[in-house]
Amino acid sequence: MKPELLAPAGDLERLKIACLYGADAVYIGGVLFGLRANAINFTMEQLKEGVEFAHNLNKKVYVTVNIVLHNKEIKFLIDYLRQLDEIKVDAIIVSDLTVLDLAKKYTNLQVHISTQQSTLNYEAVEYLKVLGVTRVVLGREANKEEIKEIQKVGLEVEIFIHGAMCASFSGRCVLSNYLTNRDANRGGCSQICRWDFNLLDENKKTIKGDKNFTFCSKDLSLLKHIKEICEMGVTSLKIEGRMRSIYYIATVVSIYRKAIDDVYNKKYVYNSKYENILSRVANRDSIVQFFDGNYDENCSYYNDRIEASNQDFLGIVLDYDKISKIATIEQRNYFKVGDTIEFFGPNNIGTTYQINEIYDTDHNLIEIVRHPKQIVYLKVDFPLNTNDMMRIKI
Repeated sequence: MKPELLAPAGDLERLKIACLYGADAVYIGGVLFGLRANAINFTMEQLKEGVEFAHNLNKKVYVTVNIVLHNKEIKFLIDYLRQLDEIKVDAIIVSDLTVLDLAKKYTNLQVHISTQQSTLNYEAVEYLKVLGVTRVVLGREANKEEIKEIQKVGLEVEIFIHGAMCASFSGRCVLSNYLTNRDANRGGCSQICRWDFNLLDENKKTIKGDKNFTFCSKDLSLLKHIKEICEMGVTSLKIEGRMRSIYYIATVVSIYRKAIDDVYNKKYVYNSKYENILSRVANRDSIVQFFDGNYDENCSYYNDRIEASNQDFLGIVLDYDKISKIATIEQRNYFKVGDTIEFFGPNNIGTTYQINEIYDTDHNLIEIVRHPKQIVYLKVDFPLNTNDMMRIKI
């Protein structure tokens, strides 16, 4: 059976992009009880609209309810779960077993256990199955042999295949709380592991090195193993990143969609260009991490790193006239006449295009597009679709 491709969505725009670009399901957070305090998140009305949009495309929506709860929040939780049930979300993702118990008692919601539970063994999965859990999201630390063993329990298994890693066990970090009073287990992580630190010797004297010390994890990418993962029969393949941009989501989802479909159409061949495209949308190196069981010192940065902001995303297609072949573009980054770029979309990994003429909204020829979200027109001889994107040639 083909695995579900599960994508993050920090707001309604990103939910729609994820669905349009090939995700089978999205996971989102409401304004309450989710682990992304700094995300825009969804109001109940937006949740309802997002569920309706996704369901019209035969996609699923899972809502995160995965913070660590305090007493004062319980009375609000039951009403919130009932509202999620009423708008027909497909499942909730929880870490506190209290939420599981209340969801089973007061709603018909399906319940997935969050990676925050750090589930890494089959006995834990057996226990969760007895409790009535539908699916378990394994900790990122599980290797492929452990995943195979856990699958024998007969519960749906979801694993992360792409995105940021945590320096602690699947997010169970107290450094953020200790150093900045922002609780990682309640959505406020200040990403202490990304900071630079001074190294001290036993006498608390600073050790001077050529580079700053850090313990930042490199990102995860399992594209090289996608055929093997599909053949393992994992239920759901999850992309990390509810705080990520529409460009990141569109790019990563479209690449994994193509790779998964190629596996099931017996056309899969590892394509290094796909890997290159993925590497361009992330600030950190992407590696296999724990999956192959070879986790070592190369999986983290210990001596400085460069996290350059990505400027590849140039614009998004708002409209395309098939008769005049004029594309309406909303600018997202600087581009000019003479640039070689690519258009890509849900059914197109990338088509090269040379910019020869640019027109503004008054139909005047211009040389450069540099104003935020400026609307311009390009003549493009091949067909485009609304929500296709434009990037630097990769």
